[in-house]
Amino acid sequence: MIFFELFFRFFFVGLFSVGGGLATLPFLTEMAEVTGWFTQTDISNMIAISESTPGPIGINMATYVGFQTGEGFAGTAGGFLGALIAPLGLTAPALIIVLAISKMLLRFRSSKYVEWVFYGLRAASLGLIASACLGVARIAFFSADAFSQSADFFAAVDYKSIILSVLIFLGVKKFKKIHPIVFILIAAAVGILFKF
Repeated sequence: MIFFELFFRFFFVGLFSVGGGLATLPFLTEMAEVTGWFTQTDISNMIAISESTPGPIGINMATYVGFQTGEGFAGTAGGFLGALIAPLGLTAPALIIVLAISKMLLRFRSSKYVEWVFYGLRAASLGLIASACLGVARIAFFSADAFSQSADFFAAVDYKSIILSVLIFLGVKKFKKIHPIVFILIAAAVGILFKF
């Protein structure tokens, strides 16, 4: 049944995506290819929505995928059930692991082996987040459809998105006192006005 598959696929994502919400993106990309529940464009949209709404990005994305998948399978009621099951699957591994090792970790916190494990986890987390960033950049700045039609790399590059990203990046760096939501709203307005 689709809801069991939703739970176990997100359980797997939660078990191995060390480093937070962005670290789930490589797993979601693979899930999109295997299941067909959503597309790479959907991932790009999920990132934009998840980053501009309250809550952790991974939970928001799991809720979105769960709702879309459940709704496609069993209507609106299935959408709500999927929106509950997918985030539950994502968070269950962390809950189980934290409960299982919390007492042991306090006892072995000063161990050099535990420090080495955390050192390795930081590197894995960085790798997953870097992979996610490159995947998002590919989706945002490059049109695979345009490239397949013309085989011209430069025709497939979305220069407007690159320019907007650079301007938003510079704006965030220069005007540090302005809340990031302002830049998100500016980017959304520009996207609407210029039909990105």
